[in-house]
Amino acid sequence: MSNYVGIDVSAAWLDVAVLAADGTVGLSRASNDAAGAQQLVENLRSVRPALVVLEASGDLEVLISAALGAADFPVVVVNPRQVKEFARALGRLAKTDRLDARVLAEFAARVQPPVRALADSESRELKALVERRRQLNEMIVAEKNRLTRASGAVKRDIQEHIEFLRRRLKDVDGDLARAIQASALWRAKDDLLKSVPGIGPVTASLLIAELPELGRLDRRQIASLVGVAPFNRDSGTLRGRRTVWGGRRRVRAALYMSTLVATRHNPLIKAFYSRLVAAGKPPKLALTACMRKLLTIVNAILRNETPWRWSPSLDA
Repeated sequence: MSNYVGIDVSAAWLDVAVLAADGTVGLSRASNDAAGAQQLVENLRSVRPALVVLEASGDLEVLISAALGAADFPVVVVNPRQVKEFARALGRLAKTDRLDARVLAEFAARVQPPVRALADSESRELKALVERRRQLNEMIVAEKNRLTRASGAVKRDIQEHIEFLRRRLKDVDGDLARAIQASALWRAKDDLLKSVPGIGPVTASLLIAELPELGRLDRRQIASLVGVAPFNRDSGTLRGRRTVWGGRRRVRAALYMSTLVATRHNPLIKAFYSRLVAAGKPPKLALTACMRKLLTIVNAILRNETPWRWSPSLDA
């Protein structure tokens, strides 16, 4: 049995649990800053873990995961939902930072999630720009909602703020475009994605930043990763309704909007949607199927490095 490490990340601290080969668990703590990350890296060199697992924590995990990756440790950043369900299955209902670190170490040992390459600094910066664009959009929508109920000086202030936010949104769009054009790889992906009717610059940027696996997985794997793969709900003789859940929420939201456009302007998706509705499928179910098909198409386009074209093979 190998050693496994779980790290619970908070704004100030890194709580570390080392599940040793003999089943004992060692606990320690380091500060969540450059000095603490370096200290933790040095401490783990003697442990030689088979796997280090952290939860995605709103980018609080970026510093330590980058430090561990640079030191060639096998690091996996996992979805918190997976760990929560794992802890519940073990009957671990109590919650402290140290207990969470221990659960993460046990998760590493029992589940052994596959190690994927960590994002480099350029990829993290692109992802941050995409996230900032989303935040600005949300602020604009919130201010527009307030504008309908405002009057007088408050209304003028909200209008000025909306104009400011729109200028900032335009600036971020420019930053995104420049970041993508500065990379030959991203520029090629951007061109391929935008060749698909329904995929615009915003969705293309988000897919590049939030779904780097696109083009590297098969159609079932990519659909499951995004959260548009149907799951069975059967028990005994009861055949339940297939549903989709989980996955990457922001990618799925962007794909939903692109699919709405595609059902009007992409001939393949438009025809597919019409066939499903004509066959009696509910519109929402038909749209989800179209999301999965559009994702399959862009996945194949990036894998084959071939721009969109109308082809019978794409309508398979």
